[in-house]
Parts: sequence; structure tokens; C-alpha cells
Amino acid sequence: MNEQNENAPVVVTDSDHPNLDPEQDVLSSAGLGLRREQCLTAEDVIARCRGAKALINQYAPITAEVLDALPELRLVVRYGVGVETVDIDAATRRGVWVANVPDYGTAEVADHTMALALALLRGVTSYDRSVRSGGWDYQVARPLRRLSALTFGVIGCGTIGLAVAARAAAFGMRVVGADVIPGRNLAGSPITQVDLDELLAVSDIISVHATMARDAAPLIGAQAMEAMRPSAMLVNTARGGLIDTAALVAALDMGQLGGAALDVLETEPATPSVRDALARHPRVVLSPHAAWYSEESYVQLKSEVAREAVRVLAGQPPRCPVNQPKLDRRAEATSTEVHR
Repeated sequence: MNEQNENAPVVVTDSDHPNLDPEQDVLSSAGLGLRREQCLTAEDVIARCRGAKALINQYAPITAEVLDALPELRLVVRYGVGVETVDIDAATRRGVWVANVPDYGTAEVADHTMALALALLRGVTSYDRSVRSGGWDYQVARPLRRLSALTFGVIGCGTIGLAVAARAAAFGMRVVGADVIPGRNLAGSPITQVDLDELLAVSDIISVHATMARDAAPLIGAQAMEAMRPSAMLVNTARGGLIDTAALVAALDMGQLGGAALDVLETEPATPSVRDALARHPRVVLSPHAAWYSEESYVQLKSEVAREAVRVLAGQPPRCPVNQPKLDRRAEATSTEVHR
């Protein structure tokens, strides 16, 4: 692949993936070129992505200034579910679609969530560390509870939250859920719907699956942690910013929580100070934003962002839009590029 094709209509603003082969396969089949950049700032995107008609975006900020500087742009599609890197209101006003890939790793995230939860609930990491250091004592992880005696709380009852709830129920746990989207229909799920205050008060383990708006305050801060049971455990495979890390460390230090399992952090990669503050607690489990990953989900994600570019540049709406843009501003764009 020629990653320096200056005339390519599809540009990857940034990516930590080792290659773009799945994206290239999809785009080549549609006659579209692809260019890869590694932008860190909005200024980088403006300077390096001129002429782009579709941006595939991972972490680089897509601001109003970026959108104004790229007048041919018709789509920003995010690697993954979250779209907090994109100014969606600005894109909507400027006639630019914003899309994501919400379903590429649902099973993986739900499975990883349960793996983290079970590691806490069954003391797996405590036992592992003890045995590795020469111990052989079941009491190092006390107290452990029978899973069927526990209440599993799900915050955010979307697709992933529902998948996690089904898995928790399969282990015999009572499942309660508080949704951040009022009125969502949970009929047919194992979830008993409660408000957030009740969920915090009754849950033995709380798993966070909410979305997060740009610059939003943490959903779970010091006050929420004070409302939890002292033995409660917290799992986050959604967005790091949903949990106030400093408040979490303080709660763990003071014995206000029974443990935490985190796949995501407010700042990634983890800073040494945050990593060390969390890692010193025997009932903290950490993974490197890997809940989404399997070989299958990896290829699906990369292929689908490219398919969204093909759809939009052919004059169709994306499969998974997160906005409804005012298309009149860029309505003069045609689909001729897909035939080049």
C-alpha cells in the first residue's frame, strides 16, 4: 500500500495498528485510495489531511477548525464505539457525517468484563500473586462469596451492558441495571431496572457501560463511591473518564471499596503515578484497553470503518451514523471518486 498517496480521498488521521491491510482491501475493491497519517493535534490534521473526503479517526481531535479547513470532507468514522474525539455538533452544522462501529467487539467486551469481574470475585489475582511468591493459603483472598448470593449492577444498559447482564445472570447472580438513556426497553433481559442511587446501594459488583460526552465530568466520583457497599467492587471496560481515578485510589486506600478492575483509564497509557497507585492494591486488576480485542473483532473493526467510507463516498448514508448532518452544505459532492 502506498501510504503517501497525496490524492487519496480516504485518510487515516492516526492509528496504533501495525498495518491497514483490512482497510486497504475494502477500499481497493471500491477503487478508492488510502493515505495514512499520524496526527496528534487538530493542527496536525489540518496540515496533513487536506483534500480528504473521508477521515478514519482514532485519537486525533476533529474540531470545528479541522472541519472548516477540510471543505471536501463528508465523513468522519471512528475506530470503535466512542466519538468523543469529534465535535459532532460542528460536523452536523457543516454537513459532515459522523459514524462509529458500535458492534464490532460486543462479545469480546462482555467476555472481558466478566473475566475481570470473576478475577475479583474469586480472588484469582490475589491467589496467583501469593502462590508465585511461595504461598499456599486460601485465606489470602478472604472473604469470597458464592456468586449466586451476589447482586451484579450494570450502569448503561445498551448492547454491551445487556450482553454483560446475560453473562452475569448465567452465573446465577441477581442483575440490576441503571440506564443513562431514559426509557430504554429492557423487556426480555435479566435486568431489574433501578435508579442509580439504588444500584450503588445494593450491588456487590458494579460494571460501567455508559457512553461519555466530550469534557463530561466522571459518572462515578467520590460521592458515588461513598454510596457503595464497603465490600463492593467496580469494573470499567467503557471509558476511563467515567470513573474519577483519584477518588477511586482514595476509596481503595481508605478501605471504602472491596476492589476494582479497570481496562480503561482517564489517561492512556497509564502514567507511572496512577499505575503504581492502583497496582499496589492486591484487589485491583488492570488490563491495557484490551477488552475489545480478538483477532476477529480486530479485522471486523478495520474493515467496517472502510466500508463506511465507501458507502458515504457513493452517496449513501453510513450504516452506523451518530448524527444527521445538514447535507445541503456539501450536497454538490458526487460519488464519482468510487469509480476512479
